[in-house]
Amino acid sequence: MTRTQERRKYTTITIPSPLFDNIKKKIENTGFSSVSDYATFVLRETVADLVIEKSGKRNSRDSAIMNKLKALGYM
Repeated sequence: MTRTQERRKYTTITIPSPLFDNIKKKIENTGFSSVSDYATFVLRETVADLVIEKSGKRNSRDSAIMNKLKALGYM
């Protein structure tokens, strides 16, 4: 196993097929190359948002980004 493979371990999650299909349609012509890429992005952002909420530290830049993502339907 190479160093890159050691650092990049993955697991599988399952989502309902209709949700997968909806996401697949929604990400067409975006920067996301797959439903997995989109799901990873959303999960990272959600976890980061939860950490920010818990710590009480959110700046105006974070809020602006979150508002844009919500307006685009990503959150």
